[in-house]
Amino acid sequence: MNVFVFLGLLLLCFRQFANGMGSNVSRPAVVNIGALFTFDSTIGRVAKIAIEEAVNDVNSNSTILHGTKLNITMRDSNCSGFLGMVQALQFMEADVVAIIGPQSSVAAHIISFVADELQVPLLSFAATDPTLTPLQFPFFVRTTHSDEHQMTAIAEIIQYYGWKQVIAIFVDDDYGRNGVLSLDDALAEKRCRISNKFAIRPGSGVGRSEIMDVLVNVAVVESRVIVLHVYPDSGFKIFRVADYLQMMGNGYVWIATDWLSSVLDSSSPFPPEMMDIMQGVLVLRHHTPDSTRKRALISRWRNLTDGSFGLNSYGLYAYDSVWLVAHAIDAFLNQGGVISFSTDSNLRYFNGNSLNLESMSIFNGGKLLLDKILQSNLVGLTGSLRFDSSRSLIHPAYDIINVIGTGYRQIGYWSNYSGLSIVPPETLYSRPPNRSSANQHLYSVFWPGGTTTAPRGWVFPTSGRQLKIGVPVRASFQEFASPVRGSNDMFKGFCIDVFTAAVNLLPYAVPYQFIGFGNGHHNPNYTDLVNMVASGKFDGAIGDIAIVTSRTKIVDFTLPYAASGLVVVAPFKRLNSGAWSFLRPFTLLTWSVIIIFFISVGVVVWILEHRINDDFRGSPSQQIITILWFIFSTLTFSHKENTVSCLGRLVLLIWLFVVLILTSSYTASLTSILTVQQLSSPIKGIDTLREDNKRIGYQVGSFAEQYMSKELNISESRLISLNSPEEYAAALHDGRVDAVVDEHPYVELFLSSECEFRIVGQEFTRSGWGFAFPRDSPLAPDMSTAILKLSENGELQRIHDKWLTKSACSLDSSEIESSQLHLRSFLGLFLICGIVCFIALCIYFVLICRRFYGISRGQLVPDDQGRSCSSWSRTFLSLIDEKDPSSSSKRVKGDDNDEEAGRKLERKSTQTSLSRDITPEQLS
Repeated sequence: MNVFVFLGLLLLCFRQFANGMGSNVSRPAVVNIGALFTFDSTIGRVAKIAIEEAVNDVNSNSTILHGTKLNITMRDSNCSGFLGMVQALQFMEADVVAIIGPQSSVAAHIISFVADELQVPLLSFAATDPTLTPLQFPFFVRTTHSDEHQMTAIAEIIQYYGWKQVIAIFVDDDYGRNGVLSLDDALAEKRCRISNKFAIRPGSGVGRSEIMDVLVNVAVVESRVIVLHVYPDSGFKIFRVADYLQMMGNGYVWIATDWLSSVLDSSSPFPPEMMDIMQGVLVLRHHTPDSTRKRALISRWRNLTDGSFGLNSYGLYAYDSVWLVAHAIDAFLNQGGVISFSTDSNLRYFNGNSLNLESMSIFNGGKLLLDKILQSNLVGLTGSLRFDSSRSLIHPAYDIINVIGTGYRQIGYWSNYSGLSIVPPETLYSRPPNRSSANQHLYSVFWPGGTTTAPRGWVFPTSGRQLKIGVPVRASFQEFASPVRGSNDMFKGFCIDVFTAAVNLLPYAVPYQFIGFGNGHHNPNYTDLVNMVASGKFDGAIGDIAIVTSRTKIVDFTLPYAASGLVVVAPFKRLNSGAWSFLRPFTLLTWSVIIIFFISVGVVVWILEHRINDDFRGSPSQQIITILWFIFSTLTFSHKENTVSCLGRLVLLIWLFVVLILTSSYTASLTSILTVQQLSSPIKGIDTLREDNKRIGYQVGSFAEQYMSKELNISESRLISLNSPEEYAAALHDGRVDAVVDEHPYVELFLSSECEFRIVGQEFTRSGWGFAFPRDSPLAPDMSTAILKLSENGELQRIHDKWLTKSACSLDSSEIESSQLHLRSFLGLFLICGIVCFIALCIYFVLICRRFYGISRGQLVPDDQGRSCSSWSRTFLSLIDEKDPSSSSKRVKGDDNDEEAGRKLERKSTQTSLSRDITPEQLS
């Protein structure tokens, strides 16, 4: 057995030695990698030096690659996708194991096909197109952050300042189009949108006239927030033309993506005339945390470039990309990976072709090296070099800078972990994420035009087109809105005056024209009017438009300028004073309960006072009369019988309080009934209409029909449409409808001239009238603010009094059965009184039972067990009925025990029976 163990251990040691020898033998002296980017570009000039320095640092570091040297070959793609593909094909002939680059998203799309075919990892430090995904390109690795994060940062800035619409100017290639698509998606999540998109032809050959045409179109649209996602050459041309068109001043907001920050960081000093043009522009820049290694590279950078250009964030990503590849190659070799290449079988059809494609070969260890790259966990100059499940670098973050003076000022940060903040993102990663709006902060901004107040972000278009405002042309209730006779675009009424007054309070001019909606013979359907606003046929709608849930889903409403809940209008009859008016203060149920309590309390007081109070003793008929007289005399507090017991006094005290409340309420109600005209209606409110199968009238075009049929489940066969106040009155008079349901403002006008009807019940909906505008219209919140000002300064009430105050019909101070008192008003009083009576009786009978127990023990003897039950009953009843001897005022001794009292009672009974048996003769 020991022999087998020894042989196993020896075999294991030999295998480990063989693997180690194989690993050392297979580790090459030089590993070739490639770099592909545009040398003569803002990013390329910085990346070239950064990559060279990174290779030197790797080769001079003995802790990595362990003797193997990196050999890098750089090729210039010259911002061309075609040239980039050619250069990539040449790399494949040189047996490179990885390619760093390209910087262009367009070139990355093309070269990724080559990299996937030949299984060579492609690490791009500047291709930010969000559509470059590992699902389509497995060997593409992005070592910077996607524009998807940058566009999310811009969307949160838009939301932070309350803007709803932006204009996107972008270069018309994969980089520009796909970046703007990501911006559109990010804005949609914030309930914002891109109102207009303007594409710029890619390349440096775009002319001033083309840019002029684009910016002229930008100037005539509504939004003033412009996102610029282009290349530096065309970007600066756009700024110059915008300055020429006076679009870099007050009211405008310019947000540039990281193309501008790369130029600002690299160009030193920046041309002062260009800085003067870009004053107030917001710029995003990749955030790279401060570190000792980063400061050391920046210090070396000045010597490497002689101060001709600075180091930007893409240079840092290029530097980290080299280190990322170096660590991945080291891990690849440590695992026994072999750098070898084989012929691509898919290229055998091109043998002998002049393109020499057969010279390209597949990197056999490409998949293993790719895995090592994706498993990296390093800390570079740009932060943590670690990939998440989507193969993106973790912790994307951006600096937000503001161009001001001869430089720029940092106003905050954005990260996908905590959103907008004024502290570096790396300090927040140790805290729980907090994306609440209250936690989003930025420093103040110097905006174009020199103001520190955030621009409104939109203006009315300068194209001369007026806003088309829809106004309902009503057949009835024209006090709210009606056309001026002889004019098609002039209207008058309460709603018109409110709208005009609100527009006059806006800090800007609003060009508009009124367009009538409806034929004037029938009331229009207001839901159709709102739908026309949602579809864009109208730019807004004003009038008596109720704000209801279904409408708020498709348009934006202002704050309500008039309350308009639904109420019920019904006929009534007057209740005149009569012989029995004194009974009307209380309902029949209330009277019944009062009488029952009068009798019950009288009985309770009699029980508590009967044994000890001579006022409550006598013959049965006398006692009944005493109970009734005593309790009903408490109505006037004139009862002459005194209560002796504590329990009786407690019950009487509570009852007198109840009587006081009842008499006071009765007096007040009866006074109201005799002095105020009372009205009566069989309909008490909307509940009566729902339960009694009554016919209900409603105004044509009102939302009341839909509300009653869908929300209250009232059958549509019971709903009758009415077109005018005259039809309301006629239908109620002839019984065609039992009641009318309409909005409160209409009902007020109707009742001002129709005195035979009244509102019954309470308002059963709470809503209001507002002005409707398309979703996310910037005019809606401004108009809401203006309506609030009208309400605060009293102008809204003055407009209301001008159009809606009528006094033709007096209300005569009438009330509809409002003075009658119901049982629920006194339920608490009766409950307290009943509880006190019950407790008093319980205490009384407990005391009686204790006394009875003491007496019964004195009477019970062993020879009289058979008669004990009847004796107890007689004793208990006599105890209740007999007057308590201790109640005598002359009694001095009060310490007799219960047995003594029992014996006295027994002797008294015996003496009484004996006195009845002895005759007068016997006494003589």
